[in-house]
Amino acid sequence: MSAYEVGPDGYGELLSRLKERVRASRVRAARSANTELLRLYWSIGRDILDRQEAAGWGTKVVDRLAADLRAEFPDQRGWSRRNLLYMRSVAQAWPDGEAFVQQAVAQLPWGHVTVLLSRLDDATERDWYAAQAAGHGWSRAVLENQIASKVHQRIGAAPSNFPELLVPTDSELAQQLVRDPYVFDHLGLSGRVHERDVEQGLMDKLQETLLEFGHGMAFVGRQVRFTVDGDELIVDLLLFHVEQLRYVVVELKIGQFEPAHVGQLGTYVALVDDRLRKPDRHSPTVGILLVAGRNEAIVRYALAGASAPLAVANYTYDNLPPAEQAALPRADQLQAILDLDTTAPHDS
Repeated sequence: MSAYEVGPDGYGELLSRLKERVRASRVRAARSANTELLRLYWSIGRDILDRQEAAGWGTKVVDRLAADLRAEFPDQRGWSRRNLLYMRSVAQAWPDGEAFVQQAVAQLPWGHVTVLLSRLDDATERDWYAAQAAGHGWSRAVLENQIASKVHQRIGAAPSNFPELLVPTDSELAQQLVRDPYVFDHLGLSGRVHERDVEQGLMDKLQETLLEFGHGMAFVGRQVRFTVDGDELIVDLLLFHVEQLRYVVVELKIGQFEPAHVGQLGTYVALVDDRLRKPDRHSPTVGILLVAGRNEAIVRYALAGASAPLAVANYTYDNLPPAEQAALPRADQLQAILDLDTTAPHDS
């Protein structure tokens, strides 16, 4: 290979920087174009709304506008009656045009905006989901799923002992990691399936379950084995939150909450804290216990006696229609699949 092909000293570094600069410029250009499109759609919606309010125009004028705009701009999509009505709804939902383009919603593709308008009536909820979708890069399908599962009500809702065992700022951060309930209806199984199909589906879908555990959660391992003085302890699911820099131990129970579950999970949290956590770099490890149901008073008493930071959350499939719920694997089947996968033991 010639020196020309290799390039002079520093060429690779320069090329890498230029590539990143080009990519960043393309992203900014795309965002700018999207914001301009939303600004246009808002202004059209505002005009339609004003004319209907001032001149008493009926909805039929929207049909005529749609036809005329399609005729004038045949190569441009978006001039359907339905879309024009969405434009009017945007102007109603965000009356101040300049404020609208400064909000998170203006960073979203138009399809996301229509989901917010069609699925949510409350302005505060719309703005919350818009901010989450823009900040975490949710796809349209993910946004719809998060709205359907009422994630805004579930984040931070699980009972925990974080305030008693963590410093206030860390307690607040840790509480935002947990949800109640966790909704696993995204497994999406239907019809007649063989047991091996259910098993394989769960193996595949468990990775997608990370979305339900929230943004920033990374998969570390399932059935993670630790050997302690000859005895073996097995952690169901080990996660790591890349923003808070903390391990999250998840334990799944197929039945109702029992106080003994807290002791077991507390042991696993202490073990991960001792074996894996780097105190100078990582926040304290926390545990999440997933149960099929709980007595709130007993949970409070059990958490009060725990020495490790833990939260107790329900899990459910209730968002699915009855026929699809019947086709889902039972909780004991889910536990059986968790038991299938192992990782190398962490010996003492």
